[in-house]
Amino acid sequence: MSTDASAGAADDAGDGNDRSDYAEMIDDLDAAISEARKKVESGRVYDAENERVRQGWIRVLAYATNVRRQVTTDRDLEELAERIDELEDAQEGDR
Repeated sequence: MSTDASAGAADDAGDGNDRSDYAEMIDDLDAAISEARKKVESGRVYDAENERVRQGWIRVLAYATNVRRQVTTDRDLEELAERIDELEDAQEGDR
């Protein structure tokens, strides 16, 4: 789930502040997802309490993954809107 190429390209164009916000959010979510995945995959279950903890980490993993998808979609839609604006401006300039 790496976004290195898209995050780097995003920081170079237009208003870098919004783009760096998206890159930071995605980096934070990637770290949270990685940690939750470790907890889910490596946890040992000896009793019911440990199983409840693991189920909590599974919920965290699912939630963080969904939020990351939403942030990525928002970033992509913003980039597309900017590209459309640029194309419309260029087309108006050709007239």
